[in-house]
Amino acid sequence: MSYVCLFLIYVSVITLCFCAPSLQGDSRCSNGVQQKGKMLSDAQLFDLEFEKLVSELTEQDFTDPVLTDALNRLREVLRYNAPGGKRNRGLSVFGSLQELVSPSELPPDEVHRALLVGWCIELLQAFFLVSDDIMDASLTRRGQPCWYKKEGIGLDAINDAFLLEGVIYRLLRRHCRGQRYYIHLLELFTEVTHLKDSLLCYSNHTHCRVKCQWIRDLLPRVGEFFQIQDDYLDCYGDPAVTGKIGTDIQDNKCSWLVVTALGIMTPEQRAELEACYGHSDAESVERVKTLYDTLELPIRYHQHEEESYRRLQKLIQLHAKNLPHAVFLNFAKKIYKRNK
Repeated sequence: MSYVCLFLIYVSVITLCFCAPSLQGDSRCSNGVQQKGKMLSDAQLFDLEFEKLVSELTEQDFTDPVLTDALNRLREVLRYNAPGGKRNRGLSVFGSLQELVSPSELPPDEVHRALLVGWCIELLQAFFLVSDDIMDASLTRRGQPCWYKKEGIGLDAINDAFLLEGVIYRLLRRHCRGQRYYIHLLELFTEVTHLKDSLLCYSNHTHCRVKCQWIRDLLPRVGEFFQIQDDYLDCYGDPAVTGKIGTDIQDNKCSWLVVTALGIMTPEQRAELEACYGHSDAESVERVKTLYDTLELPIRYHQHEEESYRRLQKLIQLHAKNLPHAVFLNFAKKIYKRNK
């Protein structure tokens, strides 16, 4: 569900903010920055922006020696939890801005703000993940121990999660306060946090905020598409690629796999499932996976993925009239057939 909400921020930021007719100024840049005669890629620009914001938050904001330990902790929390993912959410803000405004016409300050808002979305995602990992008793995240599982952290990670959320608003206040879309940004970030577990409510809210009725249809489909992928990868993904060990079977999760299985299995197979699902021992988990294979769930999943992707493409082509189709199609392509 949080993925849909983060997608909403991304769409709303583009439609409400960076698409504004306020992109003015004499200084222009191709995609942002040249360094030592080399044009940097979007990903390199994004990484540089992260280093700047870490420095800003931990070195420039406060100089009181009393705060040294607290700032060192914040630096560690940021570096451990914010980078390391696919960064699709954050990079999509800047990528979509370049679909709306010619890169050669982008003022450097707008490039900077787009990169920064992209990182704010990544920080919100990090806040969600640190919290969710504690609630789910997860072991690994992005190829390393979950933050709360790191030696010396434990449940102090709850406080660290709020640190991640808090710095979002410090950054937005400092860098976007003078922009006409500042209030929109604050509302989007705060309401996503409060409503991330209520997709229906947020879809209705979207109608009012973005003023695009068709997005009310798009958001649930994007969310369902991504969640089903997550459910499949939890069971069939390679931990070396996904960066985490799946536990949906052990945790008795109501995943797409088990719901689909219940709809097509025999009474005997259901009895087998009920005897094993939700148990953490390796034998029970393996028996559930064997059932899934017998029911050909991997084949059914790939068929469903293809059908869902085609529906998304059709919806975008049909309704995205006021924005370039690439803004949405590029985003859909990034999650299509993902393996992590």
